[in-house]
Amino acid sequence: MAAPYTIEIYVPSGDPEGLRIVSLKNWTGIGLVFPRQSWSENKARPEFRQTGVYILSGYGDQDPDMPILYIGQTDELRKRLDQHAATKEFWDRCVVFVSSNNFLNRAHVTWLEWKLYQGATQIGQCILNNAQAPQEPSLSEAEKADMQVFCDQLLSVLPLIGVNAFEEPKSISVANQNRSLKVDPESKPSPNKYDTIIVPANKEGFDEVFIGEDCWYAIRIGGGMLDKIKHIAGYQTTPVMAITHIAEIERIVPYGDTGKYKVIFSDRAKEIEHIPYGDAPSGAMQGPRYTNLEKLKNAKKLTDVL
Repeated sequence: MAAPYTIEIYVPSGDPEGLRIVSLKNWTGIGLVFPRQSWSENKARPEFRQTGVYILSGYGDQDPDMPILYIGQTDELRKRLDQHAATKEFWDRCVVFVSSNNFLNRAHVTWLEWKLYQGATQIGQCILNNAQAPQEPSLSEAEKADMQVFCDQLLSVLPLIGVNAFEEPKSISVANQNRSLKVDPESKPSPNKYDTIIVPANKEGFDEVFIGEDCWYAIRIGGGMLDKIKHIAGYQTTPVMAITHIAEIERIVPYGDTGKYKVIFSDRAKEIEHIPYGDAPSGAMQGPRYTNLEKLKNAKKLTDVL
């Protein structure tokens, strides 16, 4: 069980959307979080004259649900962040960590940069903008131990200020219902309790992800449905225009930090007798829809499912 802790957030300007200074009890670190547009008014602060590690975050067109991060370190934060403000377009927020007693040196922040980069890479909850992967610097055993403690405390702060890319996504367990996916023409629909989500997909994405990776993302699922959904059905858009495959769900995990989810299958998706678009209203499958597995098994066209 994780130990409880207290975080303190100071807002110098009185604007909660502006600069926030974050600290923990009995921690020598200080975090500064600020939006890009407030950099010019805050960069004169003494903390930005120190050695530190920092994270730039934003979004891009590659995957609008997945944050883009740049992880860096420097001897002089003000100079480096001025460069990033002039040359890097993607970021809209920055998080900086320095030490309250100015004990961090270049080797320390290089190790922190490397450790954060390794963690973000392994977890896979962001797109990294670094051109090159940082290399682990040479530190004594004692220094590594000190930096690991500093890093652990740093990581405990990040989720509380909206940076979730360094946290392993917590799985939402899905119980195995032992329900056959084989279409049985004699089966009758059970009461209309949603247990299946239908997702639309173009052919390229369907082949690459739904079939190729045994998963689907990024899906917006209502919180009340997360523990009810046991199956996922794939509706292929033009030119197929039909539900063609279904899979049992092993688990559901957060995808990125925009409130969407990744559904991971327990096995390969199984092809079923295609359920065509039929006379469904235009645009009916532009987004995910919920249904019942038994209803889906007996459907002859899309309107029988929705």
